[in-house]
Parts: sequence; structure tokens; C-alpha cells
Amino acid sequence: MPNRLRYNSMARYVLGVEDVSKVYRSGDIEVKALDHVSFSLKKGEFAAIVGPSGSGKSTLMNMLGTIDKPTSGEIYIDGVATSKMNGDQLADFRNKKLGFVFQAFNLINGMDAEANVELPMMATSMPSSERKKRADELLAQFGLGHRLKNRPQQLSGGEQQRVAVARALANRPPLLLADEPTGNLASHQSVEVIKILGKISKEDDVTVVMVTHNTDLTKHCDRILHIKDGRLEKDRVM
Repeated sequence: MPNRLRYNSMARYVLGVEDVSKVYRSGDIEVKALDHVSFSLKKGEFAAIVGPSGSGKSTLMNMLGTIDKPTSGEIYIDGVATSKMNGDQLADFRNKKLGFVFQAFNLINGMDAEANVELPMMATSMPSSERKKRADELLAQFGLGHRLKNRPQQLSGGEQQRVAVARALANRPPLLLADEPTGNLASHQSVEVIKILGKISKEDDVTVVMVTHNTDLTKHCDRILHIKDGRLEKDRVM
């Protein structure tokens, strides 16, 4: 029987993964992408998920981002069980509780940096003047106060990723998910972005989960979760 997490106090955890499995079926073929994975992260922890290709990292990230649902088990985000929510509920929940940073930045080319950061806030009741103020403060925090009106194609790769991080934090989510955030960056830019993520986790009490193939970057993390063949092989505190 796998060890199950006990959530007597949900408030202790920003993220709780409890005995999560994911099985894909095609005809008579069954593939177990995740196999009874359990772990929890508190406010302000910075965790890296590492493992070989095909180990289940991307599947786990999709579960954490509520893009896909577990076959069994449960994922708690900010104390809320997510598996029973419908599509509309999940969309609203993601906008309020999750921030996403991607390898490809996913910025809107026709919009300047300021407008890109404002995007998540447009789904809220926040007045436009407050959205602009929040966007400008975030960009200034990441050293881009002079780049507010620059479009993505006018920014370096490192600058684009900093805009993407600022956008992910726009609605003050308790959990930020970063999927290979340095995959398209030079080494010095990669370190810069990882240090920003670490600073966010400590100074803003945001829980950060990062998938990466670059194990050199994990030295900046608090926890390293090693996934292999769909199972959590190691959970190492740094």
C-alpha cells in the first residue's frame, strides 16, 4: 500500500500531491505515466522536478497545472482539491491560483511588455489603472522598467523570460509552475532567471515548481524531486 499524505491541516501546504497515478489507454494497451506519486510543498519552497525523458515529468506538470486530471489520487492547491472541478471552475481557479512560465515564453508579439503582463489581470475586476500600476511595478522589480513599451521581438531572450515571469505573478498566485523555463536561454541568462525564481519564492512567499533537464540549475532550489518510470524515486532537500 503506497504511503498517502495526511491533510489534517490543508493550510500547511500550498501544493499537495496525494497518491497520484495517471494511466493512458489505447485499446488493450495500458501505459502508466505516473505511479502513486506523493509529495507536498509549503509556502515559499522552490522545487525542481528532474528525470530522464519519458519519466513522467511533463505528465506530472500537466496534473499540477490542472490541464489534465489524475486517473486516481488527488492534487491539492492552496488547500483545494482540484480533481472534481469542471472546466469553467478550473479556468477561474488557474487564473487566481497558478502562474505559468514556459520554455517558449508565450508572449503576445503584437503587445508591448506592459500589456503582456496586464493580460492575466484583464480576467479580474481590477481597474485598468491598477492593472497598469501592477504591471509596471513587476517589470521594474525585474529590471525592465525601461522596457515597458518594447514588444517581445525587441527584447533579448532573457528579457522576454523576465516579462513572462512578471506576467505569471500578475495575479499574485500562491503557486508558480515553470516548465523548462531556461530551455531557450544562454547559460548566463539561465542562471539569471533561476535566481529570479529563487528570489520570488523567498521574498514573495511564492511556491515555485520547475521542470528542468539542466541539473546544474537545481543547486538554486530547496528540493529536488527525481522522477523515474512514473515514480518519485528521490525527494532530496538541499
